[in-house]
Amino acid sequence: MTSTHHPGRLEGKVAVVTGGGSGFGAGICAKFVHEGAQVVVADIDLQAALDVAARLGPAARALRVDVTQAADLRVMLDAAQVHFRRLDILVNNAGVTHLPQALEDVTEADFDRIVAVNMKAIYLAMREVVPRLKANPPGPKGIRGVVLNMASTAGVSPRPRLGWYNASKGWVITATRANAVELAPFGIRVVALNPVAGETPLLKSFMGQDTPEVRAKFLSSIPLGRFSTPEDLGNAACYLCSDEASMITGVCMEVDGGRCI
Repeated sequence: MTSTHHPGRLEGKVAVVTGGGSGFGAGICAKFVHEGAQVVVADIDLQAALDVAARLGPAARALRVDVTQAADLRVMLDAAQVHFRRLDILVNNAGVTHLPQALEDVTEADFDRIVAVNMKAIYLAMREVVPRLKANPPGPKGIRGVVLNMASTAGVSPRPRLGWYNASKGWVITATRANAVELAPFGIRVVALNPVAGETPLLKSFMGQDTPEVRAKFLSSIPLGRFSTPEDLGNAACYLCSDEASMITGVCMEVDGGRCI
């Protein structure tokens, strides 16, 4: 009896995922490889990226990348094209937050870091990736490439005491929509995911402290009653970056158990 190979939903695609060493980014890398993609796991923590890539095998390659540095982003995209011979998908997933506090108490250093990682990094990455995607031959339905940004429910329905983080994610949502409409004539789709807080290294930062009481209060605002997981985000990202979603652009899809309703 011969086994038939069912091609994955991302078969033949090459993706770059920033913040791929942990949390949602690691979940996205795992799902992408499972569905046939080759992936550059980019993270500022090289060991974390190496660990993820080791688990995923030869289809994954780890790279230390500081997304706030234009030169690092150029090297990252070059690495995909040199090692895997092409580039189809960029996932701008790396992100930071400030601790929950009154908006006037957030330090200028924390604010600048949020702007650099959550906002400027996307500008720098788009400046570098768009010419490369425009140069791709058109694939199914004329699509040349996909950019997926990690936004947040915080950009749709902000919580108090995370003011400047909320604002940065609102910027990501508007940037996604603006870029989508500009790049559509070139066959480049731009989409985003709006996760609710998940079981990732950032969870404790969002909550301020991780106690059963704080968790219960947080969960009470999510109708489906649980945090989002890296698998949830991987599944959603896989769909949005696949050819199945070739008519979808500018969408910022909530993966939030109903929190934004």
